[in-house]
Amino acid sequence: LTGASAGKILQVKQDSLLSQFSTTSISSFIATGLDIDITPSSSSNKVLISFMLNNYAISSNTNTFYTLYRDSTNLGDTSEDNGYGVGLLRGYTNVHHGYPMGLTFLDQPNSNSSIHYEVYARTNGGTLHIGGSGGYAVPNYIQCFEVEA
Repeated sequence: LTGASAGKILQVKQDSLLSQFSTTSISSFIATGLDIDITPSSSSNKVLISFMLNNYAISSNTNTFYTLYRDSTNLGDTSEDNGYGVGLLRGYTNVHHGYPMGLTFLDQPNSNSSIHYEVYARTNGGTLHIGGSGGYAVPNYIQCFEVEA
């Protein structure tokens, strides 16, 4: 049978970020430190990336934006929000509280070399804390799955 193994998970990787990260960046995405490397066994295979971040926004009426980079390429939108880009994921809060944000993204990198994925963040105002605040760290996770073509 041709293609009978298509969709089979060939490898799974997971990493976590146990430290806190804060940003006030409005005009550009900043690396969060939540990253992972994977080397696909074939350039025709896809990579499924999933991440979960715990946020805490200090300012009211705060938008948070997340995107995923493959090496130096931003996989999210870079043209919206006055040219700053909205990335792949947007959150909003009008009070001071924490909230989780996650995303699953299927990428076709067309490579069988080592690939580096990293989550980047920005805010539209105030301070965005990732991984907790006030000295209480909350784990954040990223996972990669190589999917056979």
